[in-house]
This record gives sequence, C-alpha cells and structure tokens, in this order.
Amino acid sequence: MYPRTWAQDVLRCHLCESPGPPMYCDICHIHLCKACVGEHLSDESKEHKVVTFKKRGFAPECSKHSKKLCELYCEQCNIPICVQCVSSGEHLGHKAVEILKSLETKKEVLQRDLQELEKLIFPKYQEIVSNIPVQKADLHKNSKKLTTALDKHGEDLHREIDIAIKKLKSDIDEMESKHLVVLDKQENEIKHSISEITKCIADLKKLLNSNDVSLVFAHQSRNAEFRRLPPKLTASLPKFTPQKINKEQIYQQIGSLSALSIKKEEHGYTMDYPGAESSPPDRPLIDVPQIITDINTEYGEPNRLGSVSCLNDDELWTRGEDNMMRLYNLHSKLVKSIQTKSGKIPFDIAVTQSGELVYTDYDDSTVNIVKNTQIQTVIRLQGWGPLYVCSTSSGDLLVIMVTGDKKQAKVVRYSGSTEKQTIQFDDKGQPLYSSELFTKYISENKNLDICVADYRASAVVVVNQAGKLRFTYTGPPSTTKKPFNPVGITTDSQGWILTADSGNHCIHILNQDGQFLCYIDNCHLDYPLGLCVDTKDNLFVTEVKTGKVKKIQYYM
Repeated sequence: MYPRTWAQDVLRCHLCESPGPPMYCDICHIHLCKACVGEHLSDESKEHKVVTFKKRGFAPECSKHSKKLCELYCEQCNIPICVQCVSSGEHLGHKAVEILKSLETKKEVLQRDLQELEKLIFPKYQEIVSNIPVQKADLHKNSKKLTTALDKHGEDLHREIDIAIKKLKSDIDEMESKHLVVLDKQENEIKHSISEITKCIADLKKLLNSNDVSLVFAHQSRNAEFRRLPPKLTASLPKFTPQKINKEQIYQQIGSLSALSIKKEEHGYTMDYPGAESSPPDRPLIDVPQIITDINTEYGEPNRLGSVSCLNDDELWTRGEDNMMRLYNLHSKLVKSIQTKSGKIPFDIAVTQSGELVYTDYDDSTVNIVKNTQIQTVIRLQGWGPLYVCSTSSGDLLVIMVTGDKKQAKVVRYSGSTEKQTIQFDDKGQPLYSSELFTKYISENKNLDICVADYRASAVVVVNQAGKLRFTYTGPPSTTKKPFNPVGITTDSQGWILTADSGNHCIHILNQDGQFLCYIDNCHLDYPLGLCVDTKDNLFVTEVKTGKVKKIQYYM
C-alpha cells in the first residue's frame, strides 16, 4: 500500500489490514478486527488481553510482574495490581476492585471537580479579583480626598498666618504714626522757639547800635524763657521677638493621618456545591413555623411600628413614626427610650457589631450613632437623604439614599464617616434601585452580598460585594397571591434571605442565589414590615398596625 494512501487510513487491522478495527490487544499493542481476534489468540507463545478499542489502555502493565496486566485496583495501597500480585499474598486482606469500575468512579470524581472548578470556584475567584480594581479606585479616591483636605487645611493655616502677620504690620504702622505725631509737634514747637530767638537776637543787635534811650529801657529780656530747653523725647521703640519655630506644635496644628492598616480576612464561608459529597444544611426548615413569643409594645395606630433590630437574644430596638427609639425585652418590658438628636422621626435603625444603635434622619440628612446615651452624627449628606441602613460584618455601614428631587437612588458604604463605595447602576448603566421614598430595607448576607427589598420596584435586588448585580427576585414562579411588594429584609446564618410581603401577610424565604424556598404564612401575620434574626436564627417580625413584634421559629 502506498504511503499516501496509508496515511489517509487512520486505523487498520494488524493482520488483515481491514479499516476501523474495533478490538485491541492491550499486551501486544495492536489493532484487530473481530474476524482476526481468534487467530491472534491462537498464538499461545505469549499472553493476550483483547478488549474493545474504547477500553484499550485501561489495564496497565504491572510494574512488578512483567507482561502481566493490572486488572484490579487496591484501595488500601491506592495502586493498580495484577492477579499475580493478589496470589502472592502481598495485598492479603486488602479490598481489590475491578480497575475499570475504579477508573469510572475516579473519573466521576474528576468530572465533579472539573464542574465545581469551572462553574463555581473559578467564577467566584473572578468575582473576588474583580473587586480589587474597586479597592484600587477607592484607594486612589481616598488619597485624592486626603490630599484635597490637606491642601485646604494648608490654605486655612496660611491664611491665618497671613492675617497674624498683617495684624503685626498694622500695629507697627499705627505705632509709627503715633510717634511721628509727637515728633512733628515737638519739631514745630522748637522751630517756633528758634524763630523767636532769631528775632530776639536781631532786636538786641539793633538796640546796641541805637542811642534811643526809651527803646533800650523798654526792652524785656526773654533769655530766662529760652533757657528752659525743650524736653528731650525718649521713646522705647517697638521690637519684634520671633518665637522659636516648634515643629511639633506645627504638626499638631496641622493634624495627623491615621496609620495604614492592612489585614487579610477570610471570606467567612465555604462555597456550597450541590454535586459535592457534603452534608445537608445543619438546620433544616420545620414544616410548620411557630410563634414563640408575642412582644407587645406601645406602638400601634397612629404611631405605626416599623423597623426592628436585635441588640442581643433577649432585647431588641424598635422605631415607629414618632421621634423615639425604644428598647424592649422579650417580656414586653420597655428597657430604654432614646429621642433623636433633631427631634425628627428616625427613618431606620440598625445595631452595630459592638452593640451601638445607628439611625438615619432623613429630614436632617444625617446618619447618627448612639454611644453611651450620647448621640454623635457620623455622616452628614448634601443633596441626598438617607433612608435605610445596616451594619456589616466588617463594621462598615451600608446606607441607601435618594436625591432631594427623588430622581436618583444609591447604596453607599461608609467606614466611619469615610465614603468607601457607591452602588447605583448595573453593567448597562441602568439604575439598580427605584428613586421614590418607598421602603428600601437593606441587609448584608453572610457571603457579603448586599440585599435591598425595593417596594416600588416589586423586587429584591441583590448585588455582590463589588456592587455587580447577581439577581433580582420578583416572587415565586407561580402563585395565587397578590402582587409581590417586599418591605423588610434580613439574612440568617445559613445565608438565606427573608423578606416581608406585607400585602400578602407573609414572609418569603430564598436561598442566597435567589431561589424561592417557602413561605411563612401560617403565623397570623398582620401587615408584617420590619425583620431581624437573633444569633439562634429566631425571626422577629414587626406588625405595622397592631404594634406587636412576633418571635418565630422556622428552623428545626
């Protein structure tokens, strides 16, 4: 057969050269058609292992016994073995399985690993690394903001120095002017006396040359007057005594920069992979959620109850439509009341990791924190009004706000009073949130997603830590309930999202990817609004009209 023709025929039987042989001898390493298998096996001078072409190479040669194929796999030693290995007693008591079956099992594991890497882990790494440019931009923005602040402060200091120098110069001019007035007056008086003395000298000379007796005897001497010389002016001229420049004081006047702190934090969660061999959720949902406690408050029509936030497992902060924020325990006892700094209604409340109460004041355009009964304003906005707020696991504050003309809305992350991140548009430049003054409760999930229940948009909008849209939940696929308008929102230790559907008197529970799991609709909820969970994943729900807070168990 010509080489050109042979190159075009990819596989041929080693014996008859018929094309496309379906069989293969793993020991002789030759291709065979079915008709030639018997002829090949008839050669008893050596062993043969004929398998289908797809299964070729499954049985490698034994490294200890020449020409023997490893048809088994020792699970204890984690190596392929041949029949002679088994009969030698070397693997006595070990579990040996067919190598083909073991290979298929191993490939299933590899396939799951590949799928997990491609579908979950690799995209998650891409998502995490995509946040680094955001951090870099925040870093540059912060540095620019600091530089601008320093320049302004430097200008203020220079201005104050210029004013002080100008004042001293003005004092010098004033003192010089006063001294000149005195000198000018004395000069004029002395010049007048000199003129008088000059006249007296002339008169005396004239009299000495005159024989007019009457004139000579009429002369009155003024020498006694002129003997009193003008007073000598002694002025203590001003001096400038410069202070020694104290660099330490200058630095204190300028201010200081806080130290750069860089720390690595674990993400705080392990990715769940549905194909992996993992245990089910630690705490499955119970079939019928149940009310543990009814907490009665002084809220109710017309002071309707709104937000709730757990201080601990036994006490929770509440706010309604007056200017007071109230702390209740589980026995309906009022523990503490705090009035807002401005005397206006708080728009929302949250509790920080350290147990401090935070509230937004829309009318005052401020976000405030209560420390030991003292209220400190940490954020003051210009042109924007703060609506809802939550405290994150890192200690930052997430604030959703709208412009004064109600045409824009955004979420802003703050570290103290410093703006770190703004989330406003999706990848297509479209607004993520509605801009009206309707409820937009906000919560951070355990995977650091930011969840907003946007009532006006009839959706729960979830973005990742970098601010990129992950999903929008607009209700379960099929339902007989009224349209979905979410209000309160919270997340639990499993990463599940709970949102209040006030018009349908129920709670929706979603997983962290936005998949609907179930309703809580059996607890006689009457217009549920604010939500929070304690450390044991008990759910607290405020009822707008009744003024009650219901503690509900929904996990086993």
